[in-house]
Amino acid sequence: MGAPSRRTLLRLGFAAGAAALATATLAQGTVQAAAAGRGAAARRSAPADLAGQDVTRVPIAEKKVALTFDCGSTPDGVDKVLATLGEHGLPANFFMTGRFASDNGAVARRIAAHYPVGNHSMTHPAFPKLTHDRRLREIRSAADAIDKATGRPPVPLFRFPFGEVDRQSIADVNDEGYVCVRWTVDTCGWKGNSGGATTDTAIARVMKALTPGAIILMHVGTTSPTDPSTVDATALPSLIQAISDQGYGYTSLHTLLT
Repeated sequence: MGAPSRRTLLRLGFAAGAAALATATLAQGTVQAAAAGRGAAARRSAPADLAGQDVTRVPIAEKKVALTFDCGSTPDGVDKVLATLGEHGLPANFFMTGRFASDNGAVARRIAAHYPVGNHSMTHPAFPKLTHDRRLREIRSAADAIDKATGRPPVPLFRFPFGEVDRQSIADVNDEGYVCVRWTVDTCGWKGNSGGATTDTAIARVMKALTPGAIILMHVGTTSPTDPSTVDATALPSLIQAISDQGYGYTSLHTLLT
């Protein structure tokens, strides 16, 4: 039998308590959405040149990459990630679920105090399987939760849970004012040590895909309650050194919005 899929492992991390919380938060999201779309990303359309896309790289020619971190499971690697980024003075972007923001308010505020936070949905469902109205509730409820936790709304960047996407999901997210951002390479640190992920495997995956404008996907949390490893947080210092050794610098996803 093969190794568990990314979706299967991530679902384990998100499963605990999700059903009860989803019911409460999505019901709240219905009321919030009626209040003039308070949590939506500035209620504007996505840039025309990026509408209809799930962006996989920053369109630049310079040898720079974008470091991005998803916040959806646990906050266990956040301290290491923030310390490493701060030590090197590097830009980065975080994508946060509303549930993560609600459950980890102090952590969310620390992240948002230094880095842009994008929308990663409220409860991390697969968007193509949702109705139009449910997708809007997920987007808006997450925006409200992030705003409440951090004191500011998310920047107008959205990452689909599990990377699962279809044309209508992109259109719905764009209509809420967000640019959809995927990745060029996934370190697969989310697999954890139990899934064979290590500093060496994370670096090898990134080096193989290194290209100007590459968007690197990492995660701040653990894989599951039985695997406490935070591979991406642990690997980050060595990964930064490996990227720099190839003559690359670092950029932010803000260039997608200008």
